[in-house]
Amino acid sequence: MKKLIVCGALAAFALGTQAASAAEFYIIRDATTKKCTVVDSKPTTTTTTVVGDGVYKTKVEAESAVKTTKVCTEQ
Repeated sequence: MKKLIVCGALAAFALGTQAASAAEFYIIRDATTKKCTVVDSKPTTTTTTVVGDGVYKTKVEAESAVKTTKVCTEQ
């Protein structure tokens, strides 16, 4: 019985760690300031627009994409 409890706890921990590592990053552009930023959750406001290729797996990947996204480099 103890083995079953320990295995269950380990499985729950492993699934929780996997979900936490599956972060999503977005490049958003503010309509008023025309500046792009990287955020870790999908925006729900109407004053921002998701730009770029949509969802990025890492923050570094999203920050690199900001430099090559046309609407983010035009000013």
